[in-house]
Amino acid sequence: MTQPDPPPGLLRHQGFRRLWAAQAVSVLGAQICELALPLAAVEVLKATPFQVGLLAAVQYLPFLLFGLPAGAWVDRMRRRPVMITADLVRFAVLLTVPAAAFCGVLRMWLLYPVAFAVGVMTVFFDVASQSFLPTLVGEERLVEANTKLQLSQTAGQLAGPSAGGFLVQLLTAPVAVLANALGYAGSAVLLLLVRAAEPPIRDMVRPGLVAEVKDGLRYLFRHPLLRPITLSAGITNLFGLFGMVQAILVLYAVRDLRLSPAALGTTLAIANGGVLFGSLANGQVVRRLGVGPSLAWATFGLGGSVLLLPLATPGTAMPVLAVAMALAGLCASVFNINQISLRQTLTPASMRGRMTATLRFVVWGVIPVGTFVGGALARPLGLRGVLWIAGTGSVLAGLPLLASAVRSLRTIPIATPNAHPMGQETLNV
Repeated sequence: MTQPDPPPGLLRHQGFRRLWAAQAVSVLGAQICELALPLAAVEVLKATPFQVGLLAAVQYLPFLLFGLPAGAWVDRMRRRPVMITADLVRFAVLLTVPAAAFCGVLRMWLLYPVAFAVGVMTVFFDVASQSFLPTLVGEERLVEANTKLQLSQTAGQLAGPSAGGFLVQLLTAPVAVLANALGYAGSAVLLLLVRAAEPPIRDMVRPGLVAEVKDGLRYLFRHPLLRPITLSAGITNLFGLFGMVQAILVLYAVRDLRLSPAALGTTLAIANGGVLFGSLANGQVVRRLGVGPSLAWATFGLGGSVLLLPLATPGTAMPVLAVAMALAGLCASVFNINQISLRQTLTPASMRGRMTATLRFVVWGVIPVGTFVGGALARPLGLRGVLWIAGTGSVLAGLPLLASAVRSLRTIPIATPNAHPMGQETLNV
């Protein structure tokens, strides 16, 4: 039987090109700020390990507080205006950091609400973005779209840490935060230029916020493929680079390994080449191993990368951190491209906001717990002791995938047109 011609590449899709550019600009600024905000606390305000961990926890606390209702709210609204509003609010909030520094009133008590507000807007932006992408490009091109978006994220990760490190060293951390704010403003402008027909939300019959939240919980945790992916990602984020490790990584690099901000930024930039390689190699990896085994091995690889971190010394800091973070980037790239495409394909359009928000509630909601615990354990166990615990916990994250139907999944299943929103799809596995 003759196969239908494939749809034209997304590089010819004007709306996707603008969305892609918006994400690239936003990610570049966010990567600069990822170093700049904790460095502002460590270098300018002389923060303690507990304060740095608390700052990271506050930034991710909104995923725990607002993650579930955010999905129901986003499913009631058009997604592109939500993304634009989130970008503009993040731009305005981050401007307060360089403004306070210029006036000589920058304090830790100001960084906490800034981090919290940025986190709230990130919750809504991420839920809306992942729900908007299938509407923009169509389900048949989700893997291509997510691969390209992963590449743009990689470009920001390659340039952002290095630029952030040098900006901090040459112009101070608050100036680097300003660069992040400008990135969000640029993203909002590009999103204003995106044109896509979204369904008429006002015509949909809604059962109520609480009922919609329950629908999202039931859908995710009754689904034989999405449930183990959620559990695995949650364990990874609790112990790994976004959780316990994030709370102490900058302190570990600057104080124990004696890296300068510029050296740390350069190390992370080199290391993020792993994300680029993972994005480019994902197709070949999946063809050789299958979707499920690729997800499992990527999760175990992420745990192994964390176990390399405590092996570094001041003399080997740059190469060890670069190898560990490059491995983490490669594995994270493979995991994210496939799990996001899988979720978006299996989930009906009317449920995508709630599915994404519910998953983020679990997967990102554990991050403030991990960062708080990591910061709190730093004093009694030392920074290296925390890293050993984090690495051990991260390796265990692969077990839910091995104990589920995910391990034998060769390709991304396709939901039939009559897929039920509660997850009772007929799957082509």
